[in-house]
Amino acid sequence: MLKANTAAAKMANDGISAEIIDLRTIVPWDKEIVAASVRKTGKVLVLHEDVQFAGFGAEIAAWIAEEMFDDLDAPVRRLGALPCPVGYGPELEEAILPQDAGIEKAMRELAAY
Repeated sequence: MLKANTAAAKMANDGISAEIIDLRTIVPWDKEIVAASVRKTGKVLVLHEDVQFAGFGAEIAAWIAEEMFDDLDAPVRRLGALPCPVGYGPELEEAILPQDAGIEKAMRELAAY
């Protein structure tokens, strides 16, 4: 969450606004707040520390694509960890998990769509 906020703050300096939602639970997950954000922004980047493939973010992205399709202005984007085991050392975590630069890049690409 902190990294997404950092990327959003950098983008705000360039006049690009982003709405960040931190889902605190995944069962149940707050579909209403996600739907409101999709209606408001028209674009979605699902960011999570799990791998993209078969991670819970894929479920969120699929739900948005199925239920909110008419409100989307761009395809749903996902950003997650690399498809490998997460190491316990801080350097290994940094290499595998989404970091500031990658998050900002994905957010800027989506904003430009």
